[in-house]
Amino acid sequence: MTTVQTAQIPQRQLLQARSRLQRTLTPALVALAAFALLGCENMSERQKGTAQGAGAGAVAGAVLGQVTGGSAGQGAVLGGAIGAVAGNLWSKRMEDKRKDLEAATAGTGIEVARTTDNQLRVNVPADLSFATGSAMLQPSTRPVLDRFAQGLDTTLRVRIVGHTDSTGGDAINEPLSLERARSVRDHLRDRGVPANRMDVVGRGSRDPVADNGNDAGRASNRRVELFLSEPQT
Repeated sequence: MTTVQTAQIPQRQLLQARSRLQRTLTPALVALAAFALLGCENMSERQKGTAQGAGAGAVAGAVLGQVTGGSAGQGAVLGGAIGAVAGNLWSKRMEDKRKDLEAATAGTGIEVARTTDNQLRVNVPADLSFATGSAMLQPSTRPVLDRFAQGLDTTLRVRIVGHTDSTGGDAINEPLSLERARSVRDHLRDRGVPANRMDVVGRGSRDPVADNGNDAGRASNRRVELFLSEPQT
């Protein structure tokens, strides 16, 4: 059979390739890959993504080059270029929005972060956004949502996910989590975010981030998450 079948490369072959790679890669390339993977403290999120993508791509390309009988150096260059493009999917407007929301939520307990798939995630604990058992937004959260809504054009998508702890059972938690997500959506819609660009999901208690067996864990699990993403091109 002459066609190449897709299959995982055997572990023994990978180990042999790594050994050859360590002997053939130049010290400069090793240093470059290490620097790119680690990043540096004064890099922006976008720059770090580019550097880390380049470093990971260079190493992967070199290994594959060895495994397939090609040149480790050429594989590293090609892999680094591909990795740099993949790591640079975090755009300037997403980075600007992250910084803006970080400033707006500093000291509030609201978490703002970039996800591994290049979305902007805003985690709002329910005790900061809703009264116990209620889907009505607390006044203190509205300015944060207003800031979130500012500058969102019609190409950006928003996914709003409501969560609860395990207290009360699914019959209560499922509709409550969805109603909370809808309350956030309605507020953003009133601030000009197009309704057809927003999705709402109620997850009840199905996606805990902490132990429901104690008060602190249950407080962490009661939350609303907003995910901001750019369209896939």
